[in-house]
Amino acid sequence: MDDTQNPQQQINIELNEKEAEGNYSNLAIISHSGAEFIIDFTRIFPGIPKAKVHSRIIMTPQHCKMFLNALKENIERFEAQYGEVKIFGAPGEHPFGFQIPMKPNDEKVN
Repeated sequence: MDDTQNPQQQINIELNEKEAEGNYSNLAIISHSGAEFIIDFTRIFPGIPKAKVHSRIIMTPQHCKMFLNALKENIERFEAQYGEVKIFGAPGEHPFGFQIPMKPNDEKVN
């Protein structure tokens, strides 16, 4: 199939000043239903027991999987250029940052 049969659509994306500043996040809470994934981005700091959600992104399962694949591809490109991204912290340490929450009946693997 050539490009004349399936032309790519040009999308203009506007980035306002407030959104261009961005938000720092070191914790994402991910939940889902049968129709959508919800990702709440927040930041936590040692000694501060309360965290505020700074951004909530809601996606369909299909878009969420496409996002996962795009993120994986970009991490691979980043690591090819700058080296492996290391994740610090050994099993059993108090976790901090982005995590997959354990269900009550899940066992910890040490």
